[in-house]
Amino acid sequence: MSAPPKTVLVATPEEEAAIRQAVRTAQPGSPDSVLAGPEHVPGLVTLLSDPAVSGPIYDLPRPINAETVGTWVAEAQALRQKGEAILFVSLDPAGEVAGYSRFSVWPDRSSAEIVGGRRADLQSRGQGSSGAARSFGWMFEALGVRLVGLTAALDNVRSAKVIEAAGFVRMGERDSVRPDGTIRRSLYWEMTRDQWRALHGT
Repeated sequence: MSAPPKTVLVATPEEEAAIRQAVRTAQPGSPDSVLAGPEHVPGLVTLLSDPAVSGPIYDLPRPINAETVGTWVAEAQALRQKGEAILFVSLDPAGEVAGYSRFSVWPDRSSAEIVGGRRADLQSRGQGSSGAARSFGWMFEALGVRLVGLTAALDNVRSAKVIEAAGFVRMGERDSVRPDGTIRRSLYWEMTRDQWRALHGT
């Protein structure tokens, strides 16, 4: 289950309302991405059934099947209407699900988190860093949050490199709670919107 960043910010009522509206109306930041819907459940099941994709990700429904993934997609749609989450899928040229990004948002804390994965045949192509940077910038600018917190499994070297290449500040470790209630120890990073803009010139 996603958890808000360790650092606690307090949003004004106006900021909170603006973030919720931004989440409800947000459009993908990448041309190959769309909002996830019931029609994408079979493709997501295929994607997430590959341990190379889902293995490092702590907050996915388990077991992975049409029922659990369908519920997960429906829950994300409901949370989007509350202004608290967005689930996008990326599609390959054939229209097949090639990856996903799930944004958890805490409007009252002006904070967000992203978790995602890409199909195994599309990993390690040098596109991870650029795609992640695009998503991070999108969270700050399109959603209007002031803080992003990120986690990765202790042995997830690839994600750690991508996160640190973007300039996130390592802040030790934290316990991540899986949907079944078990705990995964995770590496943890944060970045503020001001830090992002200073590093990336936006």
